[in-house]
Amino acid sequence: MTEQEYGPLLRPYTITRGRTRPTGPEFDLVTIIRTAAPESDRSGGLSPEHLRILDICRSPTTLVDLASETGLSVNVLRILLGDLRDRGVITAHAPATAGRLPEERILLEVIQGLQAL
Repeated sequence: MTEQEYGPLLRPYTITRGRTRPTGPEFDLVTIIRTAAPESDRSGGLSPEHLRILDICRSPTTLVDLASETGLSVNVLRILLGDLRDRGVITAHAPATAGRLPEERILLEVIQGLQAL
């Protein structure tokens, strides 16, 4: 096989330096990621992929949107985001609706109202 045939396989491996799991808690697909404010010199020595993520995350972005924007796989992004979280240059939060779901009673009332129509 030629180097061109190995290219797609080697790139994710080299981007993550052979790592297959992020450090710390895993990032969900809808985790909202944002560059930590104020930006500091902790971004020195980062790869071009890390810097691109930081640039995109200047405004709140989800993991799935990052994957679409960068063309990187979700697994590679999770590893790179773990690096950035460890450096303290990003923040990651669950979407606002997580944990604030409507009470069961309200959902039942909505269902009954729809059935009555």
